[in-house]
Amino acid sequence: MWLELQIFGFRALWSPFYLLFVCLLAALYFYITGPKRPEGAEQPSISQQVMFYSGMVLLYVVKGSPVDLLGHIMFTAHMTQMALYYLLFPILVIKGLPSWIWKKLFQVKGLGNILRFFTKPLLSLLLFNGLFSLYHMPVIFDYAKSDEVAHAIITTVILFTAFVMWVSVFPPLEELNRLSPIMKIGFIFANGVLITPACGLIIFAGTPLYDTYSQSGAWIQAMSLCVPANVLNDIAANLSGPSYFTPMPLVEDQQLGGIIMKITQEIIFGAIIAYIFFSWFNQERNTIDPMPAHIPSES
Repeated sequence: MWLELQIFGFRALWSPFYLLFVCLLAALYFYITGPKRPEGAEQPSISQQVMFYSGMVLLYVVKGSPVDLLGHIMFTAHMTQMALYYLLFPILVIKGLPSWIWKKLFQVKGLGNILRFFTKPLLSLLLFNGLFSLYHMPVIFDYAKSDEVAHAIITTVILFTAFVMWVSVFPPLEELNRLSPIMKIGFIFANGVLITPACGLIIFAGTPLYDTYSQSGAWIQAMSLCVPANVLNDIAANLSGPSYFTPMPLVEDQQLGGIIMKITQEIIFGAIIAYIFFSWFNQERNTIDPMPAHIPSES
């Protein structure tokens, strides 16, 4: 498949402008937390820096590398992209930003009130899972893939809801720590339940759901989101659709995509539940008064 993808050219495969954007984000983080850091503000720890820069690498891999192009050819690649983009990337950024940056964000007039509203646990839970499921309804999905502006707005809004949803689990400020450890575990479990219907619809569908992958015209329109117009015009006449690049039948690709999304979600959620549980266990163990080293005998 790699050789066939070469026909789209370097720009479509590696998105150099998106790489520049990600590098600018990383440089801005370095500048704000380094030379521009306010007096008295703590420098990000090594683990925070590793988290943030890992998030930037993941962002480019998901949205700028050939994975993004493959996401327009194979539904399996698209669902892998969605799982990493919405379920892992926000965690790395939230954990990577020092608390004083979050304090400044919540102190911005107007923005702070908006963030406090949308980070309410139940609201953020319903918003993310509801919008994610709506996005994968065939009518909305095909529309988003046919218009660059609509695609950018829809995916950005879902990403915002993913961020506010994960803030409930990894609160960067004490005022946002609204859930106890056991409630956080229940919150993640509820996420897994709410996302299941969307995955189930995709996994058990017996016919192709999306024109984007099954209709040549809709597929070419979707490819225009990541392939330069001049390149696409030159090769469009020779392309029949995704079947040119992969022998996998559309229904099997669709089902595999739903399975990968569900499995990836279970792995990420399972790891987070384990992290919360053992952190809670260690915290409770440390708060137990130790037995006295010496018990005086009765005189």
